[in-house]
This record gives sequence, structure tokens and C-alpha cells, in this order.
Amino acid sequence: MSPPSTVPSVSEEVLVSFPKDHVLLLTLHRPKSLNALTPQMTEDLRRVLNWFEDEPSLWVVVITGSGRAFCAGADLKAWNRDEQNGKPMSPETILSNIHGFASISRRESIKPFIAAVNGSSFGGGTELILNCDLVVASKDASFGLPEVKRGVIAIQGGIPRLSRIAGHQLASEMLLLGKPVTADDARNRFGFVNVVVPTSDVLSAALDLASQIVANSPDSVQSTKKALLLAQKHSNEETVSAHVRGPETLGNLYGDNIKEGLRAFNEKRTPVWQNAGTRSKL
Repeated sequence: MSPPSTVPSVSEEVLVSFPKDHVLLLTLHRPKSLNALTPQMTEDLRRVLNWFEDEPSLWVVVITGSGRAFCAGADLKAWNRDEQNGKPMSPETILSNIHGFASISRRESIKPFIAAVNGSSFGGGTELILNCDLVVASKDASFGLPEVKRGVIAIQGGIPRLSRIAGHQLASEMLLLGKPVTADDARNRFGFVNVVVPTSDVLSAALDLASQIVANSPDSVQSTKKALLLAQKHSNEETVSAHVRGPETLGNLYGDNIKEGLRAFNEKRTPVWQNAGTRSKL
């Protein structure tokens, strides 16, 4: 698959590439600053990810960082300069960013997000990871939510998601102490890392997971992701079941891909999927 021709333009702080069919790779690219997020990076990511949501040929996004860190969170030096210059960040500014930190930490996308964590991650960087569907981490990766040490709060989505994943006491350990945890602890104790690999293998392992996803029907994947989002919001099992049984979900599933899946099974071959929502004209 050739890259889409309508890719939004971005600054040099975010690298956009297409390493595999149907896969978008976004690389945070401020290695000297440990990929700390700037307003420009946020705008770049917002623009590309909004486009990704509407681009039918892209089914999965992988996010990683350049250099020895994944993301050090917000650029605190810039934040401090703004505070000293009488330009404090207001609660309204934070709340108006509906998709959260890096335009990811509160984003509700029906397409899968994979984090390829190649080193340390702090603050908003960890919050955006907590909102990804799959997380691959290097053995030397670390994850921290040190907001309490800076007089702020993990308000960009980290608190509810970590509490839901890890439970109250373990979430409190990260959020109230502000101490980082290792990749092994993030996987074995806290439960928000799927795979731990050598640093050199992080991106290839994440892209392998992306390949496994795009080997499946995008209609099924996206309907399942939507059900997972509903399950996070609602304790009522009937709400999630209603989505799965609803006309929108069933309408999406009963397109060309369900027919292809059944044909491929009977013909003992690999399915050739179409973009989600594809229906052949009669």
C-alpha cells in the first residue's frame, strides 16, 4: 500500500511514516529534550491524528520517541517561562483540549493505538501510554507520574485509567508517591504494559503487533474497540451488549469483510480485507 496522498504537514518535531500496510507510525522527535511536548508538537499530533481517524486506509497507529526517551511529559522549562511571564496555563486551557495530552491521553478512537516505549516516560507521556490499547516497553524503560512533586495533578486522563487498570492501591503508589516504576513492574504489578523486550527490539515488536491487528477484519477490530471503550465507561453489561447487537455495529460487520472472512475460511486461505465499511455495489 502506498502512503496516502493527503498527509497533513507537520513540523520537524513529529516524524510521520508508514512502515507497513495500513499502519501509521508517529515519532516524537525532540531527542535532546527527551521528547518533552511543546504546543507545536501537540498541534502536529492533533492534526495528524484527526486525519488518521478519517483516513479509511489506515487501521492502526504506533507511537514512539526518538533517542533515549519516549516522552518526558510537558516541557516544564517552557511552562515555567510562561508562568514567570504572566501567561499561566489555565484550567480552561487544559479542559478545552478534549483529546488530552499530546492529543492522545483522552482520545476515544475506535482504531487501535500502540505505544512503543523506548525509554523513560513521565507525566503526560505516561498518561498517553495509559490510553493506548497495547504497550511494548524496552527492558530499561521507566514510567512515572511525578505531578505531585511539581505541584500539579495527572489530570489528562492518567488517574481514572491507572486506577481502572491497576486498582486503587497500586494506582496510589504511583500517583501519591510520584516515584517511577520499571518496565517489569509496569507489566507484572501494575498491568499496563503488554510486552517487555530489549531496547533494539521495541519498534519491531510494536510493528509486529500492528501487523497482527491488520491481519484481522478492520470492521471487527473497530467495532470491538468501540465496545471496549463502552465497557470502560459503563458497568452495565447491557449497555455494551446493546452496542454489539445494535444496528450500527451489525451494519458495519455485514459488509464485504464478513463475506470475505467466511469465503477465506472455506477456501483455506488468508483473507484479503477491504477498508472498514466497504460494501460492493450491486
